[in-house]
Amino acid sequence: MARIGVFVCHCGENIAATVDCEKVAKACAQLPGVAYSIDYKYMCSDPGQNLIREAIKEKNLTGVVVAACSPRMHEPTFRRACAEAGLNPYLCEMANIREHCSWVHPKSEETTLKAIDIVKTIIAKVRKNQPLYPIKVPVTKTALVIGGGIAGIQAALDIANAGHRVILVEKEPSIGGHMAQLSETFPTLDCSQCILTPRMVEVAQHPSITLYTYAEVESLTGFIGNFVARIRKKAKSIDEKLCTGCGECVNACPIKKIPSEFNMGLGTRPAIYIPFPQAVPNKPVIDRSRCTYFRTGKCRFCESKCPTKAIRFDQNDEVINVQVGAVVVATGFTVLESTFFPEYGYGQYKDVVTGLQFERILSASGPTLGEVRRPSDGAIPKKVVFITCAGSRDPAKGIEYCSKICCMYTAKHAMLYKHKVHDGQAYVFYMDIRATGKGYDEFVRRAIEEDHVKYIRGRVSRVYERNGKIVVCGADTLLGAEPVEIEADMVVLATAGVANPGAEELAQALHISYDRHRFFTEAHPKLRPVETNTAGIFLAGACQSPKDIPESVGQASATASKVVALFSRDELTREPIVAVVNRCAPPLYSTCVGCFMCQTACPYSAIEREELRTRDGTLVKTVARVNPGLCQGCGTCVAFCRSKSIDLQGYSNEQMYAEVVELFAE
Repeated sequence: MARIGVFVCHCGENIAATVDCEKVAKACAQLPGVAYSIDYKYMCSDPGQNLIREAIKEKNLTGVVVAACSPRMHEPTFRRACAEAGLNPYLCEMANIREHCSWVHPKSEETTLKAIDIVKTIIAKVRKNQPLYPIKVPVTKTALVIGGGIAGIQAALDIANAGHRVILVEKEPSIGGHMAQLSETFPTLDCSQCILTPRMVEVAQHPSITLYTYAEVESLTGFIGNFVARIRKKAKSIDEKLCTGCGECVNACPIKKIPSEFNMGLGTRPAIYIPFPQAVPNKPVIDRSRCTYFRTGKCRFCESKCPTKAIRFDQNDEVINVQVGAVVVATGFTVLESTFFPEYGYGQYKDVVTGLQFERILSASGPTLGEVRRPSDGAIPKKVVFITCAGSRDPAKGIEYCSKICCMYTAKHAMLYKHKVHDGQAYVFYMDIRATGKGYDEFVRRAIEEDHVKYIRGRVSRVYERNGKIVVCGADTLLGAEPVEIEADMVVLATAGVANPGAEELAQALHISYDRHRFFTEAHPKLRPVETNTAGIFLAGACQSPKDIPESVGQASATASKVVALFSRDELTREPIVAVVNRCAPPLYSTCVGCFMCQTACPYSAIEREELRTRDGTLVKTVARVNPGLCQGCGTCVAFCRSKSIDLQGYSNEQMYAEVVELFAE
């Protein structure tokens, strides 16, 4: 027979101000199965928890109901107190009479009666509760990091330095990401490659890190602690064990006019190439779509010049499956394409470039070797106009969010331009300046005051060419929307940061959420900012939203700490609030009819197929089975089950019906 204890919390005045807590406790004491009922001012305090522990022992309670605040806040607290007193923690439930009652109603008799009704329903549920036990899951102590930008590099190094194996997968021929393309970084103006390259080399040489470049993750199956990742290593047409990176094959290639992706189309590369001088690994890759041999079956000049005979034209893609316990997604971002900016002349005029293209112009390894020159004729531009929010904060283009880094890198660009072209003049059109990081506002003030960059508050309406000049038309809203027209030699657009192509497909392959802009979504923006809704998968860097380098590095280290914490145990303990498919005696064995509607509906791929057989091996039928390691307890399968053969532990149909019946009982 049930012996339930009811503990009503005043929560200071949060509940007691509108609910008569003493009356609630007295009313609950009269309910069937209730052996003890009391109210207390702060039930979550140590004295309040001691009340619960002592009552469990003295009154031989078989269940506990705490009428207080949201279960999300204190349910673990009260369940822990019950466990310390020897009661199964899942026989403890919370009735939310704060958010659901006291905070949404004025003080009245009806408010107290509603609180009593809420507690009554939970008491009815506890009468049907069964002891549950945590699920134990073994942990594979290897981490998969997807993306080799600064966030992926930082996460991989932190995890590896903690003593765990890491597999780092990068889809490009070299790690480094966008940071490798930068000239200098704000707000310190230190050389980007100088601080990044040592980290890249450390990744390549670390004994606990396995680096796969020119590779992509195709699928991910399994669950936290026990994932299986399918990785496709694309054919580089090079035997990396034999290749020394001497560069003879690169020099021999007759196809040399291919636009360089690393230089954002401003420079060229051959068909066999190393992306940039500091690339890691510093070994070439053959671009099969541009290589003469793969297009016509002729050439092979690179093969004849290779001193170590490392060229492999017959090399095929290799698909490998790796077992990992956790995944860090750090795939980064990209910038908008030219088709988004017809009003700014991008794609129409050669001297209208993006911020990332201007970075390559400023870089010593760029197409102009660090000299600021116009793409059209190589002349030094004497007037450069920088346009911020080019695509960002523009609902008409479907991108209403702020790209966060544009104000800062525009100030950096203007400052570096003035440092290189002393007699040049930089203009910045801006909506407002968002410089919120440490030292950021001071950096922008330095650009304006020390480097004499002219900031014009207003939007640019049109960019066109006139007499060899790029004419920028706008308005200065600080001067009463006075029209402004500048004849510039060059225009630089602070283009919006957007999700990578293929981000949606990757999210679906990993079973993680993404927003309407295709950025990956965190489990909670404040309390779980680096976790996803799929346990064991974490987010780092600009794949979640546009971020600067310090924030990306900080988030990467946060994901690493989560992974290291996960790997600190041999077994993972999970909540038992998972779905279960019923079992019964022969000849049915289960009421499941094998329609597998649940399997198609499950967002976590937790439903598997199981063959039920007799003792002599005869197949009876194929039914659904829930993998408790994958199940997140969402209950979708319960709603879809036609034969009502699936229940959610802790929230079974019987428990839910008991609540409803109690609510409407006389």
